[in-house]
Amino acid sequence: MPWGWVVSDRVTKTGYADQVSPFRPHTLDAAGRAIRLTVVGVLINVLLAAIKGIAGVLGNSYALIADAMESTMDVMKSLIVWGGLRIAATPPDEDHPYGHGKAEPMAAVVVAAGLIAGAIGLAIQSAREILTPHHLPAAFTLFVLVGVVATKETLFRVFSRLSRKLGSTALKTSAWDQRSDAITSVAAFVGIGVALIGGEGYEAADDWAALFACAVIAYNGYRLLLPAMNEIMDMAPDPAVEGLVREVASSVKGVTGLDACYVRKMGLDYYVDLHVEVRGEIPVRDGHEVAHRVKDAVRQANPRIRDVLIHIEPAGQRNSNQKAMKDTKDYFYLSADDVNEL
Repeated sequence: MPWGWVVSDRVTKTGYADQVSPFRPHTLDAAGRAIRLTVVGVLINVLLAAIKGIAGVLGNSYALIADAMESTMDVMKSLIVWGGLRIAATPPDEDHPYGHGKAEPMAAVVVAAGLIAGAIGLAIQSAREILTPHHLPAAFTLFVLVGVVATKETLFRVFSRLSRKLGSTALKTSAWDQRSDAITSVAAFVGIGVALIGGEGYEAADDWAALFACAVIAYNGYRLLLPAMNEIMDMAPDPAVEGLVREVASSVKGVTGLDACYVRKMGLDYYVDLHVEVRGEIPVRDGHEVAHRVKDAVRQANPRIRDVLIHIEPAGQRNSNQKAMKDTKDYFYLSADDVNEL
């Protein structure tokens, strides 16, 4: 067998799920915690939407009614996150040998886009209300908003903590969705307070406050949309992940050096492509064993790494590989004139 062979057991005769069985419990536990938290968030948002909607109608506050609409949207977005996490946790199968992890950032994209769309719609309605005469809001709506802000900020902190621990893009987006709702409620509180203190002539203060909150929400949606899109397009994750892979792989007996190392995030997991150098004169079987030792060591060091695709190379092959990559790059980057000549 020529040098340059690949070692991986992503596809086996016995199926797809057993290839990751030693580390699958970690992923399932992480996904389960994320799903449970999302369900709790849905239930809380349903309750808050009902409370704010009733209080807004009885208290004559459009800002509070708009806030209730935002909470209703939160319920829908949380359900999208829940669905994305459930799909992402599904084991690999014959049609999806790399798993279903892309469902997680796709859910984040939908939620982020929903934030932007909701902010635009709310801004349009707030502008209309500014031009429409209406009564002053009731004072009791301020107490409702205090409870809402406290609840939403608590949800934001809980979601953020778990998203950092699990590295979940969808949970991070959902966390900032909670924070955006809290910002809307704070703006409504300020607007209603100004309207009550100012009295007649300040009825539209809460609408102006809602308009300001829309700008903040739209910005947060844009800021969350970019990392989700980058993950879908396989942008390199935190350099520390690659650094750990290189450090662990280099320490494995039989490894004389490392060449290319590519890491991509798939839902809550990582996939690694690694070029490992070994002595050129050793038998193929020994090189194969080195590759499996590297793979096991890397996955033990970081349980979130689901699979490592290892390409074995003889020591000293790196320079020729780099030249080949350069030649390939030069081949693909042709000018328009070069294309016309072809």
